[in-house]
Amino acid sequence: SVSGSGATGIGQLSFADVSGGLAMADQFRLTSNINSLTQDSATLISSNLARVNSDGFGQLGTGMTESSGIFTFPSTGIYLIVFDGATQRGGSNYIVGQIHTTTDNSTYNTAASSFTFSDGSSRYGSFSARFIFDVTDTSTHKVAFYQYKESGNRVDLLGSSNQNETTFTFLKLGAT
Repeated sequence: SVSGSGATGIGQLSFADVSGGLAMADQFRLTSNINSLTQDSATLISSNLARVNSDGFGQLGTGMTESSGIFTFPSTGIYLIVFDGATQRGGSNYIVGQIHTTTDNSTYNTAASSFTFSDGSSRYGSFSARFIFDVTDTSTHKVAFYQYKESGNRVDLLGSSNQNETTFTFLKLGAT
């Protein structure tokens, strides 16, 4: 317990500050494969994205909105962003999944990258990129997802409208 006149800097907490749990949870998925990933340059994943809607999916709070691959946050706060990719490839090469963020609704920078590699004997792979983003303004703070591969053999980013293969997960951890 804290007592006495020497206690300073302790403010009053509201119930929302200590209630626990996530403030928002949402998930989108790639609904069909991106065949023959772009070679040697990051390319925006801008189509075939949809909110998960099967197998008992549970969204918490007001979810994300998406337009042409650009995701907008429903409110300010600290968010965990997760990009999980499933890949299929025809030979030796690496695949990169990236989370790009902007704080000015214009210039996107790489906030996180994740790589997977195939030596030719493994045809399937996965990657997972994560970033904690402080969204202080929902009109300027946005997120997008990019992919690319090194030159060489064909690589596909796997998607399905019936189950999660490549996903984009958003968890609001708390206030900013």
